Amino acid sequence: MLSRQASQKIPSMASSSTPKYNSNSLESSSVKRTPKDGTNWEQNEEIPRLPGETRITDKEVIYMCPFNGPIKGRVYITNYRLYLRSVEKESIVILDVPLGVISRIEKMGGASSRGENSYGLDITCKDMRNLRFALKQEGHSRRDIFEVLTKYAFPQSHNLPFFAFVNEEKFSENGWMVYNPMSEYRRQVLSWIHPENQAVIMRCSQPLVGMGGKRNKDDEKYLDIIREANGQISKLTIYDARPNVNAVANKATGGGYESEDAYPNAELFFLDIHNIHVMRESLKKLKDIVYPNVEESHWLSSLESTHWLEHIKLVLTGAIQVADKVSSGKSSVLVHCSDGWDRTAQLTSLAMLMLDSYYRTVVGFEVLVQKEWISFGHKFASRIGHGDKNHADADRSPIFLQFIDCVWQMSKQFPTAFEFNEQFLITILDHLYSCRFGTFLYSCESARDREKVAEKTLSLWSLINSEKAKYINPFYTKELNRALYPVASMRHLELWVNYYIRWNPRIRQQQPNPVEQRYMELLALRDDYVRRLEELQITNNTKISSSSTSSASPSQMVSHVQTHL
Repeated sequence: MLSRQASQKIPSMASSSTPKYNSNSLESSSVKRTPKDGTNWEQNEEIPRLPGETRITDKEVIYMCPFNGPIKGRVYITNYRLYLRSVEKESIVILDVPLGVISRIEKMGGASSRGENSYGLDITCKDMRNLRFALKQEGHSRRDIFEVLTKYAFPQSHNLPFFAFVNEEKFSENGWMVYNPMSEYRRQVLSWIHPENQAVIMRCSQPLVGMGGKRNKDDEKYLDIIREANGQISKLTIYDARPNVNAVANKATGGGYESEDAYPNAELFFLDIHNIHVMRESLKKLKDIVYPNVEESHWLSSLESTHWLEHIKLVLTGAIQVADKVSSGKSSVLVHCSDGWDRTAQLTSLAMLMLDSYYRTVVGFEVLVQKEWISFGHKFASRIGHGDKNHADADRSPIFLQFIDCVWQMSKQFPTAFEFNEQFLITILDHLYSCRFGTFLYSCESARDREKVAEKTLSLWSLINSEKAKYINPFYTKELNRALYPVASMRHLELWVNYYIRWNPRIRQQQPNPVEQRYMELLALRDDYVRRLEELQITNNTKISSSSTSSASPSQMVSHVQTHL
């Protein structure tokens, strides 16, 4: 907008002798104990690898498991993952962590440190985990593994490519084809058009009015044209995602908000959603209370002190206002925050999810993410820190995680309205960090075009759409043009335990969900009965056709043939 800031088939394994592996599985990504399979891991055995994944080094370590105590094992480092396998005889413990998940690697203790297991590495992860490995103190045994981990976990800091660029997996679906910008965009900043009342959701960044209250006639005229395009309203509604005080403060740096003098035909509402720094600190507090241990006695007060669910509530409340104004109020709306790529994306995409049932399907949601987040320039590189060792970067923030959390909250309140299940959302978040796919790499389309991401990497949607059955909600009921308005009150919001506390084996909920499992079995039975019924109908029709043909007179048969000729 003028005068505003720019807004912007399960893959085959490397060896047939390797254990079956699925990096999207919750179980395979966490610490797990499995019966001994007889595999000899002392004889140059292979770890499960993706095509294009190469083994770099391995070393004996002691994994300081926060749940089961010290575990002796061997850790393997590839150009994609850290893989630990225990050496105990009774059962096997496996830890499988994509290197892209790692946020920080620190040395623990020194050569002269005393105490058992006081020398090694501390690893902080982006997915709510911390890992600690103890090594032998003799001969600087941790130096090589520290250097290898640092090099491949932070490739952008070492002039190395992301793993996505060397990933050689093959899928039956091409995920890059799910979204076509030319067919999705009607105008540069248009997000959605209501199919009945023609009200629109527009998005942009803050106007650059500054302390002097600068004006731009073209910008003012443009907003008036948007208002006039919808003949059912007298005023355009503008939603500013920020708290009022923050919007006022932005004037000091050249930003600001729409004044009544400059925009007399617009109504402005502030939604009080806090900035990226507040959200980052809130997630840090949440991580402190969920990993490694959950303190039962003060759980509710500890959760409240993080303010995480309060922020979720504010985002959902804002999106509900946008959706309701468009649908019930029949008013076109304009949404912005400071830059137009964080809170703005949350609000527009959630409002579209509430209003349009298409975006509640698997492919529709993929399109929504591609359109409102990736193509509009959410700064994934800065917010996630892909391949960057600067873990303290002030630009990092869980904005996209918050959005997915809001989607999960909606799916809990409307369990039959979404075609996709919880695992679909968790898989998206896992690969937000993993760097296995090119989908979330870089911060804008120009960077992705420059690096030829669509040509040289795979899309996450290729994986999901090639094994779609794994991500289908068995309770889904297709309903067209039904608007969803979730209840955004603290009484109806809950912590997403299966994501935030999934690494704690004492808290993790039963997997798979027995109710969902039984329902899927019933659906399979139904499909089988429908198939048998169709086969019987075909057989019966064939018999009837044969019977009528054999009883027909020669003249009838000739007439019949001639008719078809």
